[in-house]
Amino acid sequence: MVKVNGEPQEAAGESLAAYLAAAGYDIRAVAVEYNGAILPKERYAATVLADGDVVEVVCFMGGGC
Repeated sequence: MVKVNGEPQEAAGESLAAYLAAAGYDIRAVAVEYNGAILPKERYAATVLADGDVVEVVCFMGGGC
């Protein structure tokens, strides 16, 4: 399980970019903290989520992502 914004998700094995797209996030309007460090957007596609990962997605726009 991957914890995203404090909630367990069945996302292990997916790229971060694929998870964000499937969850409806606009990657142009978010910042992602991955296991305690801010992840540059250019690494989203190459970052494969694994069991135990902790991801925080923060939206830049008011009203949600």
